[in-house]
Amino acid sequence: MSEVSQRIIADLLFARTGQQLTENRRWRIYSALAGLLRDRSLTNLDQLVCLLADAREERLGQEVVEALLNNETYFFRDRIMFDLLASQVLPDLAAKRADTRRLSIWSAGCSTGQEALSLSMLFAAQPELWRGWKIDIVGTDISGRAIEAARAGLYNQFEIQRGLGVSQMLSWFAETPQGWQPRPELRRNLRFHQRNVLDPAPDPGRFDLVLCRNVLLYFAAANRNRVFGRLNEATAFDGWLMIGAGETVPGSCTGFAPACDTSGLYRRINSAPPRASAATGGR
Repeated sequence: MSEVSQRIIADLLFARTGQQLTENRRWRIYSALAGLLRDRSLTNLDQLVCLLADAREERLGQEVVEALLNNETYFFRDRIMFDLLASQVLPDLAAKRADTRRLSIWSAGCSTGQEALSLSMLFAAQPELWRGWKIDIVGTDISGRAIEAARAGLYNQFEIQRGLGVSQMLSWFAETPQGWQPRPELRRNLRFHQRNVLDPAPDPGRFDLVLCRNVLLYFAAANRNRVFGRLNEATAFDGWLMIGAGETVPGSCTGFAPACDTSGLYRRINSAPPRASAATGGR
């Protein structure tokens, strides 16, 4: 494949998503698009790029972008981070929100839903603590295909075994002819929407906990700063942010301060509760 075709495809991804496909990662273009080439009876990327230039092939452009997006995920990914949520973050929020008994969580870049379901399992594992609470978990992802899969909530044998023990599989999922499906008590708190993290924050200031893990890796510095601005807008004045344990954010993470020695966990800082919330008794 020619370097020109690689650059054109990388530019398409950047224009539609803000994600950067650097030169050292362009090796994955062909493998990511191999199925699309086969479906279109194309033999190389140069032919694909020629088709993309046709104004009638708008749908093809979106198919290319969808194929290039990295939807890698699994249940309880980086389990130590979920242990921190269970031992530190959720108890802190339970105390802070004891008056309203309402909790809102945003899983940004949720892919096919495993992260949001892992969160739901944390609550389901402590029924006495969370009985009577209104828990709202919102999952968003730029990939329409991933959001459709998250809404369907069906996982094949390979997917269900990634991150879950046998007891968790049998306790929280039911095997159906179509795949493994989460039980209703896990799904009732979940909502999924297609959304780019560069878009204005959903429900500014409403989320007590925001997870945006392994998403920032694909943005250049300027867009990474924009993402942090969106996360800041979305997070409650005393809320928490969790990013990927391996992600570094020098100079980007304004509005948040590291919460502990473990990389990836932050507290919201430099803000105060909105007057409207104080007047109405909370969100």
